[in-house]
Amino acid sequence: MVYTLWWGFFISLAVSLAAGKPLIGALKKFRARQSERPEGPAGHKSKEGTPTMGGLLILGAVVLAMALCRVLFGEGDWRQGSVLFLFLGHGAIGFLDDRIKAVKKRNLGLTALQKIVCQIIMAVIFCFLLHTVLHVPTTLWIPGTTLHVNLGYAYYVVVFLMLVGTGNAVNLTDGLDGLAAGSCAITFAAYGVIAIALGYIHFSLLSAVLTGACLGFLFFNQHPARMFMGDTGSLALGGALAGMAILTKTELLLLLIGALYVIETLSVILQVLSFKTRGVRIFKMSPIHHHFELSGWSEVKVVTVFWIFSAIMAVLSIFVVWSCR
Repeated sequence: MVYTLWWGFFISLAVSLAAGKPLIGALKKFRARQSERPEGPAGHKSKEGTPTMGGLLILGAVVLAMALCRVLFGEGDWRQGSVLFLFLGHGAIGFLDDRIKAVKKRNLGLTALQKIVCQIIMAVIFCFLLHTVLHVPTTLWIPGTTLHVNLGYAYYVVVFLMLVGTGNAVNLTDGLDGLAAGSCAITFAAYGVIAIALGYIHFSLLSAVLTGACLGFLFFNQHPARMFMGDTGSLALGGALAGMAILTKTELLLLLIGALYVIETLSVILQVLSFKTRGVRIFKMSPIHHHFELSGWSEVKVVTVFWIFSAIMAVLSIFVVWSCR
């Protein structure tokens, strides 16, 4: 099995490295370019015009690597396929959003209502698979203990919130060169170890493939970025991460292993609530990575520190799972 994991990792890494430059050229040709927010940090104005929708590279590398592993090693099952469904489905939603923003020059992309309707459809289909095909129990494991709480049908509300919340959280994190790609590579690598510890072998392969694709993309996305993943990549990665947490029955652990995404999201929520209720901004700018930028940190320093934090949370999550086996 370890042999298969390495194959999956290197195939996705090689595909993303090989296809990155041609994709950048194609995105420039079709004028899929980044538009920076007027209220964003002044230093980000130089990013204007950088190709976006680079998440297509991650999607393509993962699909090809998984298909080859299926042919070569016969690896795959319904659980793995369900996560890929979330990955590609959320990627398609992000692609529509990016296409409207970058190609059709509508800065807001899909409306909030359109996005939530698409995500509801995805969640309903996924919950149907959980209940009728995969027969996933409606329980939540309390990390650090051996306790499992049965939520009954309320569990599917949790699933919906996880799918919507995680996709948007990763999307918010994708605001600096390499931040989302690097942190997701760390998180998926950790989930590969967790999947092995819990006996979900097929997920360890998918985790390896996702890690390789993120690292390959990071080669083109590191500062100064030659392309951005856009919603195409961030929503897809968020969907895959949520699906993996749900199907390994580590739903609440996602709050720890994905603490970076949680903090980024909370910073936006707190900023909005504080400004609307008190007229006061808690942070110089949200999400919180912009606060540190405006506090004098270089973009590279912010990304590096956030990667280290993500790695610490990943190691801590592995320890929690391993200690409760």
